[in-house]
Amino acid sequence: MSSRLPTIERGVRLTLAAAVLIASLMITSLSAAPRLITTVEGISEYRLDNGLTVLLMPDASRPTTTINVTYLVGSRHEGVGETGMAHLLEHMLFYGTENHQDIKAEISERGGFANGTTWYDRTNYFQTLPAGEENLEWALRMEADRMVNSIIAETDLDSEMTVVRNEFEIGENSPFRVLMQRVMATAYLWHGYGRSTIGARSDVENVPIERLQAFYRRYYQPDNAILILSGGFDVDSALALIEQYFGVIDRPSRDGDQQLWPSYTREPVQDGEREVTVRRSGENQLLMLAWHVPSALHEDYAAISVLSHILGDMPSGRLHKALVEAELATRVASFSPALGEPSLLLTYSQSPLDVDLSDVEQATLATIDDLIDNPPDEAAVQRAISALSNGIEQTLNDSNRVGIQLSEWAAAGDWRLMFLHRDRIESVDVADVLRVARTYLTRDNRTLGRFIPDDQPQRAEIPTAPDPGTLLSGYAGRDDRATGEAFDPTPDNIAGRLIEFQLGNGAKVALLPKRTRGERVEGSLVLRMGSLETLSGKAPIPSLSASMLMRGTESLDRQAIEDRINDLQSSLSISGRNDGLVAAAISSRRNQLDELLALLESLLKQPRFDPSELDELIRQSLASIDQASDDPGAVASRSLSRHLQEVPVEHPAYITDFGQARARLEAITASDLATYHAGHYGLGSQATLTFVGDFDPQALREVLESRFGDWESPVAFERIDSVPPAPDPVLLEQQLDDKANAVMLARFPFEMNDEHPDAPALTLASHLIGGGFLNSRLSRRIRDQEGLSYSVSGGFGIGPIDTDASFFAFAAFAPENRERLLAVFDEEMRKLVDEGFTPEEVEAGRTGFLRQLELRRASDAGLVTLLSNGLYLGRSIHYQTEFEQAIEAVSREEINAAVRRHLDPAGLSTVIAGDFTLDD
Repeated sequence: MSSRLPTIERGVRLTLAAAVLIASLMITSLSAAPRLITTVEGISEYRLDNGLTVLLMPDASRPTTTINVTYLVGSRHEGVGETGMAHLLEHMLFYGTENHQDIKAEISERGGFANGTTWYDRTNYFQTLPAGEENLEWALRMEADRMVNSIIAETDLDSEMTVVRNEFEIGENSPFRVLMQRVMATAYLWHGYGRSTIGARSDVENVPIERLQAFYRRYYQPDNAILILSGGFDVDSALALIEQYFGVIDRPSRDGDQQLWPSYTREPVQDGEREVTVRRSGENQLLMLAWHVPSALHEDYAAISVLSHILGDMPSGRLHKALVEAELATRVASFSPALGEPSLLLTYSQSPLDVDLSDVEQATLATIDDLIDNPPDEAAVQRAISALSNGIEQTLNDSNRVGIQLSEWAAAGDWRLMFLHRDRIESVDVADVLRVARTYLTRDNRTLGRFIPDDQPQRAEIPTAPDPGTLLSGYAGRDDRATGEAFDPTPDNIAGRLIEFQLGNGAKVALLPKRTRGERVEGSLVLRMGSLETLSGKAPIPSLSASMLMRGTESLDRQAIEDRINDLQSSLSISGRNDGLVAAAISSRRNQLDELLALLESLLKQPRFDPSELDELIRQSLASIDQASDDPGAVASRSLSRHLQEVPVEHPAYITDFGQARARLEAITASDLATYHAGHYGLGSQATLTFVGDFDPQALREVLESRFGDWESPVAFERIDSVPPAPDPVLLEQQLDDKANAVMLARFPFEMNDEHPDAPALTLASHLIGGGFLNSRLSRRIRDQEGLSYSVSGGFGIGPIDTDASFFAFAAFAPENRERLLAVFDEEMRKLVDEGFTPEEVEAGRTGFLRQLELRRASDAGLVTLLSNGLYLGRSIHYQTEFEQAIEAVSREEINAAVRRHLDPAGLSTVIAGDFTLDD
């Protein structure tokens, strides 16, 4: 406000401010306080007089707050000519209001991150900010303002329309997304679920601004919205702020054009098989089947979810056994979206080009028939229930994730459905699974279809979704789960609790005990093995050996491992690289951590390296290579890396072409992996084990020592150094036919690590160039002003040890915009070096970036990574603070000078990949 009244004297300004404050207090006093409606498992629902629904899920253990505003409008609410309007409007709301004219910048300055998403039943906007009343007050004030005061301007639409069109084009490059859209459109003749949320290109390009504004005024109202707060906040303060900012918004008069009609379109009972074929460029074949099923509100949906898992899980699923193990497919899946109105159950498979797709179709249909003739046993049903329950349980213990998930269920009918669905899943039995399979997986309810006259059609009557109010009347849920402590993740607090020691083999350990929601524990174990001598010529054996660890031990097969993890309500993943690094990521609960570590010990020490599992993994990897060879981003990345690499072909870091990658994979045997494991696996002085969360540190120390303390690698670890290649400026073009979206990648290598005096300056410069929430130099110019790219980023990559640093940039774009994109990018790079950053850019960006760095310590998983890296590098938690202080102290002049010293736009190597052929 003050920037709009520069000539007003101080006394007048104070008088106006006082008047505004008095008026605000008067308005607030007239609005009724939020009314408590119900509480379920620590989540409370409130209602304002204007119809706004409020959900509060406080979690004192979280140093962040997630603010989610969900509007009950999605693609199914769109009319003729309006397709994609809900999604387009989602983009437009980031252009702000009169009082918040640069929302993306304001979020970035507060160290937050945000996004918006559109789905069939809803549109949501969520942001996560450092906890604190000042940030919460700003977020609620901003969200209330843009609920009814957003500037939906034609000039902004002209720019954002091209960005959305580019997002459309990115989706058109994905065979899976295209096929799913076509299957949905074929399965639904009339209902809005048959329309993709991205909309028709013609509607996105031609929508009148007046129509978009009317759509906004109709649906963006408090009586059609749900405000969800989760994480660290004070309930009483939050309710007062909600009343202050949202309570004064009038409830709309729902008459005339503002009337919100209940959705009444229903699909007729499907009367025969349907078929759709998509013919496009690609390297893999896909098959997708769909059947109409009830909505997520219906009692059958839980059994359908279990049925879907039994069909599509890898490796226990029926489709995996019938297709993947038979080498007819490399991947399979099954899923059923949780929607408020009758949905679909879909299955999916991916097959190489040399497989006859008709064989895949016959095997898939035979598998469905066999499921009905030979239903799953109790063990298979319980396995599915355990896996699904584990996923729900982990979501409920994460206040950030559960806040987002609540909006999905709220859009389906009521947020409490999330808990009811959990309860219903646990009650599913074999008879339920068989019943829904017989009811819905019928020939004439299937989309693959051909029209075949039949005197005895097999039809599935889809029941109407029950009223959620009646369904959930009096529902109370279960007892509240354990809540965590309010732990401030400052370096001093972390250092005060941190316990560090070494195991008998020299492996370094860091333990940070603290109470967490649901008594969760996050952890990692990182092995560093081998040397340039022992790893040369081995790729991709080291990385493939890690990928095989979860596929079987001497006593457990792949399915038993997955079952054990689900039974422990935990998650465990293992990944590896060709430089000898293997990392295990652990998430568990206090009373299950010991058993999960026992499982991890057997995975690491006693792998089976089953030849059949290796064959499957290699087939999947070959399919991924084929897919990557037809993906603009993957092609551009590999091409740029190969252009700049200076290591010999046997070096672990050597980047192969796609053909070489295939040949290397096809040559690997199970004995190769077993030999490598026996000669390398084990812990040494450079291994790190890190745990954060709810555990007894002394008990955990004893467990780690007993399981891993005497396990040593047979070879000494010697780190493989990396040096930057010499700049070799070039513009390479990779032609890929029939790709609606193209990708640009650019890189300039130079010598530096994060100990260099210029590292803090370039680290902040990196954020200003391509970081933040859609608020960087590149994003503002290429995305917002020019409308050339949906996704654009860039910055400096600077490591902690090697001097192998580089500047990089990325942009997705429409092929016809190639010359304009390259020209604008070159102009911005030269402007960056010649003119540098403005004082406003630096100070606004610095504030947000420092807050983002603080947030790295906010999540337990992020803290695990930070502590693990510190162990390896020999850096205390205070090192990060010192680096942040250096960033805070660096001046604009020092930043600009550092950029000029280390970035030469003329030395950039650039690769573009896409379909650049011109129409005749």
